[in-house]
Amino acid sequence: MSLSEPTSLGRRCWAIAEGYIPAWSNGPEPELQSHETCCILNAGSTDAAITLTLYFEDRDPQGPYRFTVPARRTCHKRFNDLEVPAPVPRGVGFSCVIESDVPVVVQHTRLDSRQAENSIMTTIAYPL
Repeated sequence: MSLSEPTSLGRRCWAIAEGYIPAWSNGPEPELQSHETCCILNAGSTDAAITLTLYFEDRDPQGPYRFTVPARRTCHKRFNDLEVPAPVPRGVGFSCVIESDVPVVVQHTRLDSRQAENSIMTTIAYPL
C-alpha cells in the first residue's frame, strides 16, 4: 500500500462495548474534562459518512449521531460533544455501534479525571 494511492483500510462497522462519561471532572476544561472519544481514521480517497448509535442497560438506543470524516483525514469525536439527537448522559454506562459507508479504522479512548491522578485508557474498537 502506498500513501499516494487510495486504500480501503479498515471496516464499515465497529463496536465499542464499554462507554461511560463521569458526571464530574477534576482539572481545567476542556483539556482535563473526563470524556469518551472515538478516534476514526479514514485513509481512503472518499469522505466517510459516519453514524453512531448508543445502547444502554435500561433504555432504548439513542441516535443516530451523524458526522463526516473527510478522505485521508482523522477525526477525534468526543462523545461529550454529541448533542443531536440528544446529549450523551453522564454517569451512565453505554455501548456504541459505529457504521460508515466506506472502510475506516476506529479506536476508543477514555480520560477519567475524577481523581487528581488522572487515568487514560485506549483500545482498538471491535471490527464487525
